[in-house]
Amino acid sequence: MPSRKITIAFVIPRFGGVGGSERFVSELADQIVFQEDFEIHVLANRWYNENPLIRFHKIPIIRYPRIMRPVMFAFLVKKKIEKTHFDLIHAHDRIFSMDILTMHGIPHKTWVKKVRHKHLSLFDRTTSWVEERGINGHPCPMVLPVSELVKEELQNSYDIPESKIKVVHPGVSAEPFSFFNRDACRNAIRRKYGFLLNDMVILFVSMNFEVKRLDLLIKGMAALVNHDKRCHPVKLLVVGKGNKSKYLQIARNFGVADRIAFCGITHEVEKYYLASDLFVMPSSYDTFGLVVLEAMMAGLPVIITENVGAKDLVRSGVHGFVLKDDPSPSDIAEKIAFFLNRENRLSMGENAKKTAFDHTWDKKGFLMAEIYRSLFNNKKKFALSSQIHCKAEA
Repeated sequence: MPSRKITIAFVIPRFGGVGGSERFVSELADQIVFQEDFEIHVLANRWYNENPLIRFHKIPIIRYPRIMRPVMFAFLVKKKIEKTHFDLIHAHDRIFSMDILTMHGIPHKTWVKKVRHKHLSLFDRTTSWVEERGINGHPCPMVLPVSELVKEELQNSYDIPESKIKVVHPGVSAEPFSFFNRDACRNAIRRKYGFLLNDMVILFVSMNFEVKRLDLLIKGMAALVNHDKRCHPVKLLVVGKGNKSKYLQIARNFGVADRIAFCGITHEVEKYYLASDLFVMPSSYDTFGLVVLEAMMAGLPVIITENVGAKDLVRSGVHGFVLKDDPSPSDIAEKIAFFLNRENRLSMGENAKKTAFDHTWDKKGFLMAEIYRSLFNNKKKFALSSQIHCKAEA
């Protein structure tokens, strides 16, 4: 243990609240701050989790003109760092210089062109410029992509040494799922939406119905129940925010509207996991997909696509199924049909839960603590070596 605490600055525009990266940073900070040799600071514009052990520093955000927003955030963070000594800078957003960069997404240029299928705007160009300056800095930061999918895209765009890149998946908390009673959740949620206890309930959770391809799931469910009328117990819970009227119309067109409940946003999403039997998310692209890991912790088998980063943790035929990049509704129907067998659901769900327990936040905290200690010690050695070299030259 060092003679003084290692000070780590987490950098992110918004700390806590809704969002994968925001939750990642909040959970990680809560784990690290309880280890005796660290002092945690957060450089953010807004925060929702005011842990008294964490020191918060407000970074203004210049919202207009929009094209300057990423540059000004990085500049103001730089000014704050120059005024306040931190041993390590752990960035979760694009800034000019850092010791560690967790990449929650793929390179911005790739995202715009490959996923959004758009041309780069001036805002996109400034965002990419800040990103490139940070990753190509000297020395190169330690880059921690959240999945192998992100790592591959990073290496396609940047010349990052293999020793400087390491996949660190997000974690998941077991406590929220153990807090609720599964049977009580199944009874309450199913009764609320008119579902029966013997229905096989599929769960879909997302704040972006289009990218997560809710339409494909609806069509897949329709392909199953319309092909085999014996599949009457299949129902769908949709949790999150999206264009409800659009997808309800799709469900009507395919004759399954009466099988779907749109539940909106909830602060107790764990109840919906526990009330369900199967999790399906056929995303067109997702750098990780924390909801997949949450579903696994709830003991649900999962059906996802190869474009979901959480596939790193999902073995097809063991925890559920990983489908090809662009599955058809019949592909979805075939895999859902497999889980009409209760034993298949229970066995794969149990496998999924065991794997999820290998990725709890406390384990991620210990992993990151080792990375911090290693980087801190290397910086000390480098600084000492530089001092000796300078004295020798003098």
